[in-house]
Amino acid sequence: MAEEQDHIKLEASWKKELLPEFQKPYMTSLRTFLAREKSAGKEIYPRGEDMFNAFNLTPFDKVKVVILGQDPYHGPGQAHGLCFSVLPGVPVPPSLINIYKEIHRDLGIVPPCHGHLVSWARQGVLLLNSVLSVEKKRAGSHQKQGWEQFTDRAVTLLNQGHEGLVFLLWGNYAQNKGQFIDTRRHLILKSTHPSPFSAHRGFLGNGHFSRVNQYLAGQGKKEIDWRLPADVCSSHRVMHSSSSGGCP
Repeated sequence: MAEEQDHIKLEASWKKELLPEFQKPYMTSLRTFLAREKSAGKEIYPRGEDMFNAFNLTPFDKVKVVILGQDPYHGPGQAHGLCFSVLPGVPVPPSLINIYKEIHRDLGIVPPCHGHLVSWARQGVLLLNSVLSVEKKRAGSHQKQGWEQFTDRAVTLLNQGHEGLVFLLWGNYAQNKGQFIDTRRHLILKSTHPSPFSAHRGFLGNGHFSRVNQYLAGQGKKEIDWRLPADVCSSHRVMHSSSSGGCP
């Protein structure tokens, strides 16, 4: 048992909370599924060492805000374990472009030249996908294999173990997690998804980013600095699409 625990590369406070999940039958089935997919030569994103990055970058006791995504990006070099985020040097995806547009409209922050959201994670924004892996170029291919049960448990533990969190639930898929959240103890902000297919039906103009900080301030917590480091832009020449309104 102890040897198996040592092989789980998970941040200590999250490991303390989630370790029992790794002993359950659904997680054994999930491990078997992932091993079988890799043995069949399928390319899986993100890399194994990055699958738990959302937890590793935002310890359980440091979480202030939770943004829930669906499953990882399925294009080469995009996913690295944080929902909506991509690695430096990777073009900013359309949904994240719309997130930047809303931050600019809401807070006046100029969109950055990259999509690397690690600085949010380090401030206490848990960027959690419901499903933590995907096959290359096959969106949703790892759904209903066990990940949803694992992340449901993570949300339940946050709900039970904290007071005054903010949950950003964008789109119907994320809003399904709302059943695990006590609205008497936490703030839930809902809107349509930032995807280009739905952003204009309620995401753009939702004011969520300023509302997050107003709520945190009311809880006596430090607000989130939604600006992203510009040095990532200078070291990686990444250009938005013409619709992004990003940096020059």
